[in-house]
Amino acid sequence: MTLTSSKLPAWTIVAPCVALVTLAAGALLPGQGWLIALMGIALAGSVFASVHHAEVVAHKVGEPFGTLVLALAITVIEVALIVSVMLSSGPENAGLARDTVFAAVMIICNGIVGLCLFVGGLHHREQAFQAPGANAAMAVLAALLVLTMVLPSYTSSTPGPMLTPAQLGFSGVMSLVLYGCFVFVQTVRHRDYFLVEGSSDENEHLPPPPARVAMASGLLLIVCLVAVVGLAKLLSPSVENAILSAGAPPAVVGIVIAALVLLPECLAALRAARGDRLQTSLNLALGSALASIGLTIPTVAAVFIWTGQPLALGLGGKDIVLLFLTLIVLTLTLGMGRSTILQGVVHLVIFAAYLFLSVVP
Repeated sequence: MTLTSSKLPAWTIVAPCVALVTLAAGALLPGQGWLIALMGIALAGSVFASVHHAEVVAHKVGEPFGTLVLALAITVIEVALIVSVMLSSGPENAGLARDTVFAAVMIICNGIVGLCLFVGGLHHREQAFQAPGANAAMAVLAALLVLTMVLPSYTSSTPGPMLTPAQLGFSGVMSLVLYGCFVFVQTVRHRDYFLVEGSSDENEHLPPPPARVAMASGLLLIVCLVAVVGLAKLLSPSVENAILSAGAPPAVVGIVIAALVLLPECLAALRAARGDRLQTSLNLALGSALASIGLTIPTVAAVFIWTGQPLALGLGGKDIVLLFLTLIVLTLTLGMGRSTILQGVVHLVIFAAYLFLSVVP
């Protein structure tokens, strides 16, 4: 079934509907073992359906707007999930937003980017992308990460990784300014920096799908993402209990939340890399990393300034080292405008080190 079909595949419509029914059942009958397994299956179905609908919308609106749609949709719902979990669990989860955002950045910049470079290198030996756009995204990403997640560990107004309300408000406004400026450059001022070059994927050269199909996919994409986050939230207590029972640190919970939310984007980016559209993969990955910080930090900051609850944003020493290693290697990877399997392996090794040190700190 191509992206230009006059109707959507039946499974892409059934999967989100089943997921919503399962989500409602899970909310009404919590703790049922058979229902937990069913929610896991429904979650997987929603992930695959969301990837299909995201590709239909992206093919209709074109680059770079298509990748921006998926990145923003995932990030908005990720923010809602983080805020709801933190407000319901109280001050003991003051670092959940930091852990989840940092996990999302490491998953995207090393896991997703590494897999895309590896898969693309396996199938196409060498792939090209727009270095000016990638470098522009990296400049904004480095500034956002250091100013919002490293600097709080070194300020002197409050002890530890905390910020004063004024500092928190400044971080939120600064994040919005940087992200807003990037979106303007990506979609208006220098849109050509983020366009796909030299694609060999047949779908890229097909006419866009009809407007009614694209609109239906847009609505179903929202339903799928809501189902993904809702099911992830219902499954997270069981996952959290399993993680803590295994003796793993609480930060692993943030990794699991980020991984569940980023599943649709990971699959979409991998499919683009396999189709020789590495530029689309990088647009998805870097755009989502920027949105994850540029939208999450301001929203969380506003909520916690309003409620007066503590919010820990500063990273520890081990995570700061891994973050700087990621930024340095990613800058070198994106600086040439071409990639091979080697860069993918390097990023995957860094990602493996992050996962291992999260479990065995």
